[in-house]
Amino acid sequence: MSTYYSNGKLLLTGEYLVLDGALSLAIPTQFGQSLIVEAIDEQKFIWQSFDKKGNTWFEDEFLIEEIATDSLKHHNDVSNTLLKIIKAAKQLNPFFLIKNHGYKVITELDFPRDWGLGSSSTLINNIANWANIDAYKLLELTFEGSGYDIACSQHNCPITYQLQNNNRLINKVDFNPSFKEQLYFIYLNKKQNSRKGIAHYKTNTSNHSQAILDINDITSKIIDCISLIDFETLITAHEYIISKILKQKPVKERLFNDFKGSIKSLGAWGGDFVLATSKEDPKSYFAHKGFNTIINYTEMVLNKKSLT
Repeated sequence: MSTYYSNGKLLLTGEYLVLDGALSLAIPTQFGQSLIVEAIDEQKFIWQSFDKKGNTWFEDEFLIEEIATDSLKHHNDVSNTLLKIIKAAKQLNPFFLIKNHGYKVITELDFPRDWGLGSSSTLINNIANWANIDAYKLLELTFEGSGYDIACSQHNCPITYQLQNNNRLINKVDFNPSFKEQLYFIYLNKKQNSRKGIAHYKTNTSNHSQAILDINDITSKIIDCISLIDFETLITAHEYIISKILKQKPVKERLFNDFKGSIKSLGAWGGDFVLATSKEDPKSYFAHKGFNTIINYTEMVLNKKSLT
């Protein structure tokens, strides 16, 4: 039996511009997903996925030989997506799954599926580790995206992530703000489809070179920021830049215009989590608005390893 584990993710800066080379600040979360693999005598996959509460949200069986066929049609969309990932893994490593047995595979999430913390990226990274292949290449063959989420799944502390000249520049950073107790993550009660958000962003053919330079500067300043007031100024400026590109109102203007602190969207705009700053506990404010999942920065962010 083998067990693999990957961290979830949040993108603090960069959003869509990370696709075009912006320097972005990403954080692994204390929530992630495990994958447990056990060999069985039968030549088939028995796959079962559990949610945070221990309930089965997906299960299926299929023959090992199906992976080698061109037809990926199966019982449902989740099964077809899973088969696509496994087949891509085998494409990257032809020796994957050639032993004369089958597998019972169990996945376990330790965050709700609709939180958008990386149920797909953690699965991709876990399968890549199992198949002994490059997780970024597996991502390219399946879900695409910038790859920052894969980087988070593999790191235990905040990182900067940047695509430059077909290379990924990933660096651990010492982002542990003194005002972290005044930072909160609020779930917007809606899982956002990142692929649709990316597709919408790509329809905008404007030149984003200045915006990328501005985001690079904001990201660098946020990492070194020691003042909550300065931090609020920076994330507000960040919101304005992305708002102008997407032609969408910032989330604070849309939903929380009477909130006393600052609010910033994270990742794809319109759902998942936002980041809020508040000198007082804001739970009653957001609960009154119908948003009951409020997590403090220290409860969300994984920051285990020293940079030395």
